[in-house]
Amino acid sequence: MRVVLCVFAILLLLAAISCGTKSDNKTTEATGPVDGAVASADSVMIHYTTDGNGDRALVFVHGWSCDRSYWANQMETFKDNYTVVAIDLAGHGESGANREAFTMEAFGEDVAAVVRALDLKEVILVGHSMGGKVIVEAARRLSERVVAIIGADTFQDLKGMATEEQMRAFVEPFRQDFVATTDGFVRSMFPPDADSALVEWVAADMASAPAEVAVSCFENLFTYDTRAPFEDMRKPVRAVNCDMWPTDIEGNSEMAESFDVMLLEGIGHFVMLEDAEGFNTLLAATLAEFWPPEGH
Repeated sequence: MRVVLCVFAILLLLAAISCGTKSDNKTTEATGPVDGAVASADSVMIHYTTDGNGDRALVFVHGWSCDRSYWANQMETFKDNYTVVAIDLAGHGESGANREAFTMEAFGEDVAAVVRALDLKEVILVGHSMGGKVIVEAARRLSERVVAIIGADTFQDLKGMATEEQMRAFVEPFRQDFVATTDGFVRSMFPPDADSALVEWVAADMASAPAEVAVSCFENLFTYDTRAPFEDMRKPVRAVNCDMWPTDIEGNSEMAESFDVMLLEGIGHFVMLEDAEGFNTLLAATLAEFWPPEGH
């Protein structure tokens, strides 16, 4: 009987050790990307994906009529060194669209809601196109959590703002025929020698966005006055832009606490898609300015 009890005890011990080992491994293994959702200030549900680990976080914000999938390469590239988060703004991707007006201020609240929900303490915000103005608003709200903001083909002219008349003239064709107008608009932002498959995908994807959301975004984007937000925000501003349009470095420096830009040559507006490797290299160099690698 003693032999049987001893054998039984040994088996129980081995089982306990085995279970403990499996549990320990489970807590140390990378979990991979995690999708979540949080209510914005107006209760619209904002969806996001997060991955990676660490106290330093990169938060990626898409542009007009895009979604968080446009940052897939950057999420994969930077997850080993940072916590990475990509957000669907309200009315885009999987996020709710039950909002009367799609303003830069409301989008800024969307980003802030996700950062707070994830309790991110040290953040650099990265915004593409319209997302540049969104991250300015987010930085105003997140204050000391934000280290810097980085634009992806945006911030060419921080002083620029359209008149009401100019905005209406621009938006009207989108009201009349959203799909055809968006298709042509998107194609015009690529150089002639761009990857045709990429051009077709982006044009079709953006043309399938909800027209009422897209028009509201444009109405608010082009009449958004950046002067007060930049004065309130007071964070370093950087940009990784294409060379299709000039960037007013001198004028921007008067608006932002500090401004600088790096250029990618020979590509168009969708810098993180058209030259992902080149964009990531310049983004990494910009991050190193604020978060130097260990040992430096």
